[in-house]
Amino acid sequence: MLSEQEGLPIDISILASTLGVSLPVFAMVFIGTVLKRLGWIDQAFVDTASSLVFRLTMPTLLFLSLLRADPGQDLKLGLVGFYLVISVAIFLVIWGWALWRCPRVDRGVFVQGAFRGNCGIVGLALSANMYGDFGLSLGSVMAGGIIIVNLVMSAIVLSVYSPVVSSRPLAILKDVATNPLIIGIVAALPLTYLHLDLPPWLMTSGDYLASLSLPLALICIGGSLSLQAARESGTLALSASLWKVAFMPAIGVALALAVGFRGAELGMLFLFLGSPTAAVAYVMARGAGANQRLAASIIMLSTLLSMVSISVGIMVLTAAKLV
Repeated sequence: MLSEQEGLPIDISILASTLGVSLPVFAMVFIGTVLKRLGWIDQAFVDTASSLVFRLTMPTLLFLSLLRADPGQDLKLGLVGFYLVISVAIFLVIWGWALWRCPRVDRGVFVQGAFRGNCGIVGLALSANMYGDFGLSLGSVMAGGIIIVNLVMSAIVLSVYSPVVSSRPLAILKDVATNPLIIGIVAALPLTYLHLDLPPWLMTSGDYLASLSLPLALICIGGSLSLQAARESGTLALSASLWKVAFMPAIGVALALAVGFRGAELGMLFLFLGSPTAAVAYVMARGAGANQRLAASIIMLSTLLSMVSISVGIMVLTAAKLV
């Protein structure tokens, strides 16, 4: 009886620490939804703010977080490489599943929605909240790498099933080269390894801009979610969402444990693999002439499910003393 009583505070402390990581992030998403319902923000605000985050504040955040990183301690390139390889491998597994279970016309949208996570915003916010500056620095490198992988893989799978676009390697290369997030990361890497510092006034101004990124981006996610899309979501949307927030992180974590990852590295991997479907998946589906309603349903449903799956995953990994 005594051991059971002693175990209770430990369980509560694990739950409290788990909610301390996930609730602040998803609370901002909920605030965005409420603000949209109240009419305090509209779609024009969401579009403008999202563009500002993508073009300016998020690249600044990635640039500064890498600039402050210790290349020997914070930039775990082995983990980054493992994360990218696992992401591509799971993408292929999901595509194989779609060949078996998904109608041909919806396969591109299904596969993209099932693997393309919102790592640059949700994954990065969770990592920063759980691991502080280390999570922000390492998360910036992971986000930069997966952005490239996501762009290429999404363009390929959508073009295969699209009636209006074809896969164009030069167009994909141009998208990668002109992506503001990639530019911010690439610009910071030489300065990081050369240990060059910017003037203090410039760093302070940059911090003002960077501090807008995560809260503004999360509010925009909440403001862009459609409850109607969630109600209209069918089994395809549910299946894709489960792949994204449950099966993908479970497979990735299991393989990471097998090769020896533990602690913060394992926690970061879980948070990035378990992030919900990225909102840009809707934009790419629409541009490819694919089922944009299905894409919207996957985004909405995966975001709702991730609030539970991420919290449960962190709690399980913490209780098992793996992170």
